[in-house]
Amino acid sequence: MHELVGALRSYAWGSRTALAELCGREVPSAHPEAELWFGAHPADPAKIVADGRSRSLLELIESEPSRELGSVASAFDGRLPFLLKILAAEEPLSLQAHPSADQARHGFERENHARVPLDSPMRNYRDDSHKPELVVALDRFEALAGFRDPLRTVDLLNSLAVPELVQYTELLAAQPDSGGLRTLFTTWITLPQAMLAGLLPKVLDGCVRYLKQVDPLETPGQSKEFAAEARTTLELAEAYPGDAGVLAALLLNRITLEPGQGLFLAAGSLHAYLRGIGVEIMANSDNVLRGGLTPKHVDVPELLRVLDFEPLRLPIIEPEPAGPGSFRYRTPAPEFALRRFELPEAAEPMEIPRTGPGIMLVTAGTVRLSQGADELTIGAGSAAWISAGDTDIRARALGGPAQLFCACVGE
Repeated sequence: MHELVGALRSYAWGSRTALAELCGREVPSAHPEAELWFGAHPADPAKIVADGRSRSLLELIESEPSRELGSVASAFDGRLPFLLKILAAEEPLSLQAHPSADQARHGFERENHARVPLDSPMRNYRDDSHKPELVVALDRFEALAGFRDPLRTVDLLNSLAVPELVQYTELLAAQPDSGGLRTLFTTWITLPQAMLAGLLPKVLDGCVRYLKQVDPLETPGQSKEFAAEARTTLELAEAYPGDAGVLAALLLNRITLEPGQGLFLAAGSLHAYLRGIGVEIMANSDNVLRGGLTPKHVDVPELLRVLDFEPLRLPIIEPEPAGPGSFRYRTPAPEFALRRFELPEAAEPMEIPRTGPGIMLVTAGTVRLSQGADELTIGAGSAAWISAGDTDIRARALGGPAQLFCACVGE
């Protein structure tokens, strides 16, 4: 086992405080800090620290795949199949979805054939992998994810009382299924700018009126059913004025995760993280198809090719108890599995079960990992690489309670 130093990535939507505070660094940070990558993705691999020197985890795995990955090497073409991150969003991320395995493979081949450089901002497919993902909230985490039940969306649109929305509301009410959602989403996301400039301000006015009507100080007892959706629409419009993604966001489930809850997103699930800090694990991919709410490359036709328009119940993953202080997050993804461990102060070392190679990430407190006589101490925001041959890993909190996540290959 070795200390693993994450690759820090700065994006405009990141936080100047969340990651710095978690890692015990000076606050505020010089730049918005959005993600800390712990993995072996070629775009930004983490660094192994051993004997006072650092080495890319990707380089280590490529040099000794059988030793580091074990049987995973043959199952996943010599690659670590997952990427672990800490994500900190101060502002909304783009409206996006990820491709299936077939879509990713064909898209990657297509753009390679067209000789689109891998680092081009116009590139959709930076690798040939799909990207199912799971985020677990470390604090309250807000998101839009999956298409809401169409009939509830009809209720939402009617609640805004915007005459200019009537034709769209009637369209969805006449076909309250995936076909109706596809038609309405496609209509809104491709609206000519002149029509969007006329419709969007009316919708925003409707949101303001609705929020005033549901203010309990003004109208006691009135339902606040869609207050969060209305506020989010106004916030998105302020961050991205004139963006068709603001309208499209009205079709999605508005989700709040409490600490410890997870959100799983399969291929084709339209989503946008709004704010919060969480641990995120995904297939080892950086493929993103964007539809709006971003200054980055937007490719609506390609996004429409990968989207799943089936209405989605709130895709919240509740942690399953898996022993004292141990919680498991079940997903159908074969590339990854994630467990959370709450380590009490002054307790006996806890065994950390896993499948194949793993990454141990500390998100609170300080943890001492041990394997026989070998020990490694890591603090919040730090991680350890556990190769496939490292067995009987145990963890113990030092100086107070601690929280540890273990990422490994799915069963």
